[in-house]
Amino acid sequence: MTAALAGAALAEFDKSRYGLHAPLAALAVQAVVPGPARRALHERAAGVLTRRQPVQWIAVAEHRQAAGQVRGWLRAVEKAARVAAESGRHRDAVALLEQTLASPAVPPQDRGRLAPLLARSAVVGLRSDQTVEVLTQIVRDAALPVAVRGEVRLDLGLMLRNQVGDFAAGWRELEAAAGELRQARLPLAGRAMASLAMPYWPGPSIDVHQRWLREATEVAETGGDKVVHAAVLANRAWFGLSCGEPDAWKLLDALPTDSPDPACSQQAARGLCNAADAAVWLGFYERAQELLSEGLDLAAQSGAPYTEHTALGTRLLLEWWTGRWAGLAERCEEFVTATADMPVIASDARMVRGLLAFTQGEWGMARSWLAGPHATAPENTSTPLAATTSGTLIRLALARQELPTAAERARIAWADMVAKGVWVWAAELAPWVVEALARAGDVNGAQAVVRDFARGIADREAPVAHAALTWSRAALAEAQGSPLQAAEQYREAASAYGALPRPYARILTAEGAARCVLAACRAEAGGDEGVAGLRSGAQEATAHAITDLETCAQQFSDLGAAWDAARTRSLLRLHQPADPGHRPARSGHPDQLTLRESEVVELAVKGMTNREIAATLHLSPRTVEQHIARAMRKTGALSRYDLGHHLPSAARTQRARGQSQV
Repeated sequence: MTAALAGAALAEFDKSRYGLHAPLAALAVQAVVPGPARRALHERAAGVLTRRQPVQWIAVAEHRQAAGQVRGWLRAVEKAARVAAESGRHRDAVALLEQTLASPAVPPQDRGRLAPLLARSAVVGLRSDQTVEVLTQIVRDAALPVAVRGEVRLDLGLMLRNQVGDFAAGWRELEAAAGELRQARLPLAGRAMASLAMPYWPGPSIDVHQRWLREATEVAETGGDKVVHAAVLANRAWFGLSCGEPDAWKLLDALPTDSPDPACSQQAARGLCNAADAAVWLGFYERAQELLSEGLDLAAQSGAPYTEHTALGTRLLLEWWTGRWAGLAERCEEFVTATADMPVIASDARMVRGLLAFTQGEWGMARSWLAGPHATAPENTSTPLAATTSGTLIRLALARQELPTAAERARIAWADMVAKGVWVWAAELAPWVVEALARAGDVNGAQAVVRDFARGIADREAPVAHAALTWSRAALAEAQGSPLQAAEQYREAASAYGALPRPYARILTAEGAARCVLAACRAEAGGDEGVAGLRSGAQEATAHAITDLETCAQQFSDLGAAWDAARTRSLLRLHQPADPGHRPARSGHPDQLTLRESEVVELAVKGMTNREIAATLHLSPRTVEQHIARAMRKTGALSRYDLGHHLPSAARTQRARGQSQV
C-alpha cells in the first residue's frame, strides 16, 4: 500500500479509504491479477459486504458470481430481488432477475425458484420484452414442477394480455395455467380463473366470463388464501360494475384497503382503480374521481406501478368525457410517450387524442391515433375502447358522406357488441350505428339496433347507456322523417347528458334538437328558405331553434370542438331568415379574409380535403377551391398549408365578427 501510494498508483481519499484515480485503472488492475487471486479477493469483498448493515445484496451477488460461488450468488440475487420488490422497486427486481435467469449457469431448481419472483414483479410493475421472452422459455421447460410452471404461466398470461396487448396468447396461457394449478395449487388457480372472468377483453361472450367467475369465487371462498380472495373479490366487483349491476358497488366495501399485507393492498388498489374505470364507462363521474384518488394513493403506497399507470389512463378518459379539454392533447401525447413499450396501457390516451383530433377537424391525425400503425389492433383492444373507436370511425365516414363505408363499419362493430353481450358498453357506438344504417337505407337494421340496445340495458344502472339509447331513438326518428318526435328525444338526451355532466354529448344532442325543429318548420313552409307563410307558433319555434344553434356553435368553440362549431355555423346560415333590405357589407380592407374564407382556411390547414370541407360547410368542392385560392392571394401564402401561418391575424377578427353577427 505504501509503495502504491508513493508511486501514485493509489490515492488516499480520507483517513481510512484508498482507491484508484480513475475507474479505467480498476480494469487494468483486474487484467493483471491472476484468476485465483482475483476470485479470492471477490470472495473476501462479498464477506465484508455481507457483514455491513443494511446489506447491499446486489453488490454481494456481483462479488459471489465473480468468485464462482453459484449458490451464494443466486441466494444474494433472490434476497436483492425480494428487497427491491418489497420496497416497490419492481423495475430493479425485474432487471436483476432477467439478467440472472438468462445465464445458463443457473441450475433448474434455482430457475424454478426465481422465475415466479420475476413473473410477479413484472405483473405488478412494468414488464419488458426480455421478461416475456425469459418467462416463455421457462414455461416450456418440461422438467419444471407443474405447480411452478402454472404459477409462472399465470403471470405470463397476465403480462401478454394486460401489458403486451396480445389477448389471444394471454388467454391461452391463462387457460393452461388454470388447468395446471387446479390440481397442484387450487387457490392460485382461482386467480387464473378470475382473470379469465373479465369481460373487458375482446373475444369470448359474457356467458363464458361468467362461468369462469363462478369457478373462481368457489375456489376463493374455500381456499383460505387472503391474497387470492382479494384478487377474486376485485374482479367480481369489476365484472358486476362493467355489466351495470346495481349491487356490485357493495363489493368495493369489502376490499382489504387497510391490510398490512402489501400483496392484499395491491389487489385492493387494482380493484379500486378498475372500479373507477368501470364507473367512467357507466357515467358515474364523481364516483369515478373518488375511486381514482383512493386507488392511486393505495397503489403508490403498496408499490403497484402497473395499476398506477392504468389509473392515469382512466383519468384521461374522465377528463375527455367531462369536458376538461384544456391541455388534454398534450397530456395524452406525454402519456403515450411514457408508455410506448406497453400499448395496452397507452390505448386510453391514444383514443382520447384521436377523439380530440376529430372534433378539431384534424381527420387524418384522428385516423392515425385511432387506427394507425401504432394503435392497438382491434382484436387486442378492450371492448369499450373498441366500441368507442368504431363509433368515431363511423362518424368520420358519415361526415365524409361515405354512407356505404359507414354502414359496413356499423354492421361489423354492432355484430362484435352483440357477440360480447355487455350492452352498457354500446353507449358510444349505438347512436352512430343507428344513423349510419338509417342514412344508408337500412331502416330495419337501425330499428333492430335500438330494440336490442333497449333490451340489453333495461335493468342496468348505466346513466350514459340510457342517455345514448334516447339519442339513438332520436336519430332513428329523424331518419324516418319524424323531426318533431326526434327533437323531443334529442332534448331528453341533452338533459340526461347535462346531468352527468357530459358537455360534448349534451351540445351534440342539443344541436340535433334544434336541427329537427328547423327541419319541421321548413317542411311546413314547403321547403322555402325563409319563414314567410309559417304560422306564428312555427315562426317562434324557428327563432328559438336558431338561438339554440347559435348557443351550440359558441359552446362548441369554447370547448375546443372547432369542426363542430364550423359545421353548426354553416347549418345556421341555411336556416337564418334572409333580410331582403340588407346586403352584406364588404370589408374596407381588400386583403382581409371574409368570414366564409376564414372558415374554409381554418379547416384546410387542419388537413381536411376540399370535399370534406364542402360537406362540413354545405358548399361545393369548387366553391371551397375558390375560397382557398382567394385566401392565398390575400395573405400571400405559398400553399394551403402555409395559410396556417397567416390565419391568426386575418381570420380571428372575421371569425369573431361572424359569431357576433350570428
